[in-house]
Amino acid sequence: MGTFTLKYRAIIYGCMIAYILTGCKKQDDFLNTKPNQALETPTTLADLSNLLNNENVFNRNCDPAISEIASDDVYIQDSAFGSLSLSIERNAYVWAKNMYDATSTQVADWNNPYKMVYYANTVLDALPGIGTTVGNQDQYNQIKGAALFYRSFAFYNLVQTFAMPYDATNSGNQPGIPLRLTSDINLRPQRASEADCYNQIISDLKEAINLLPVIPVYKTQPSQPAANAFLARVYLAIGNYPSALQYANACLDKFNTLSDYNALTSTPTSVSNNFISEDIYHSTMVNYSTITNRRYAYIDSALYSFYSSNDLRKTKFFTILDGLPQYPRFVGSYDFKTNKYSGLAVDEVYLIKAECLVRSGDISNGMTALNTLLIKRWKTGTFVPLTASSQSDALKLVLLERRKELLWRGIRWTDLRRLNKESGSGISINRLVNGTSYSLAPNDVKYAFPIPDIEIQLGGLTQNPR
Repeated sequence: MGTFTLKYRAIIYGCMIAYILTGCKKQDDFLNTKPNQALETPTTLADLSNLLNNENVFNRNCDPAISEIASDDVYIQDSAFGSLSLSIERNAYVWAKNMYDATSTQVADWNNPYKMVYYANTVLDALPGIGTTVGNQDQYNQIKGAALFYRSFAFYNLVQTFAMPYDATNSGNQPGIPLRLTSDINLRPQRASEADCYNQIISDLKEAINLLPVIPVYKTQPSQPAANAFLARVYLAIGNYPSALQYANACLDKFNTLSDYNALTSTPTSVSNNFISEDIYHSTMVNYSTITNRRYAYIDSALYSFYSSNDLRKTKFFTILDGLPQYPRFVGSYDFKTNKYSGLAVDEVYLIKAECLVRSGDISNGMTALNTLLIKRWKTGTFVPLTASSQSDALKLVLLERRKELLWRGIRWTDLRRLNKESGSGISINRLVNGTSYSLAPNDVKYAFPIPDIEIQLGGLTQNPR
């Protein structure tokens, strides 16, 4: 190994030590049970487990958020737009051609997922040297499965943010993201094709499933249900509805708990004062003031009007501040620490199942899946099951409820990307900021954010058009 590699691996391991000393914990009630030791190099399974248990790397504020700012989940008033502290927020909100400037030295939406990838690759590279014995096989498998899950989770979020929407007819020619599959920082791969990116994501997840436990110790750790739920999300994103249904069912076969909103104790910024029972895998988005400050961001009043008075989401998800009903503010995160939840939960899996069944022509079972979710969202005794007389009506109902249920979960951007590929969808987003109109048309090239300038310079990567 060369001097250059040793030098920079030492720097990165130093960063790992800092993270482990300050961040190797799982929220509040887990603090007393988590190990707290520094690692010079990972040489044992315990070392590798410590790396993967770093919530600051894998769970907290790690998933891209600029796509959420750019979606129609988020609107802000002119006064709030002018007070945004970061240019990247303003530019994402209006889909600016130039996303980054001198203040954008660190693009967390790119850096944080690739930090996850580096940690996961460090674990995967170290495992063969440690090997297995009769006594450590289960721990070895769980560590490998978790590393594969985390790497695929990061790759998927990067592809949704920095590559164009998936097109089966052209995915082999469309640039995706660099697939970093080793912890060797001297290797700087070019952008793989979108086809290769999704193949890697799916391959990692399928390998992880049988290595992971059915029930994780913590909500912030991956499991078999989480891997199946995530595969369902991935397959839905690329329009492979039969496979999405297959993995949604596989998830629900092992974990199908839905939280009854009638029994939740809400807080001013979340639907519950603890981990919600239907949470499968817990993670949150990068913190930006737009999507974390309820005094800034609001949702479209037209969407708010679709929530019935007996629908508990109307009060669990929203608050009206300063007597301004035209600006309903979102307070419905599944993260009780006030961050914006972007993990995997059972409600999303039921919605995937419902959509895929309806698309296959099984309207009856599709509506049953949808109603199984909704009865847990309405005031006890008031819910009347939804019905549909045609496939198109059923699909409209499912997609509307998906829109209402998964608000501000980092999912809408991908939904816009995939739905606009369908004939007749044509979902445009329009904004009026200080008298200037902005619009994002269906299938616009701006559905892929620019790769950070420093990555273009250092890695010689091909930039996305704007």
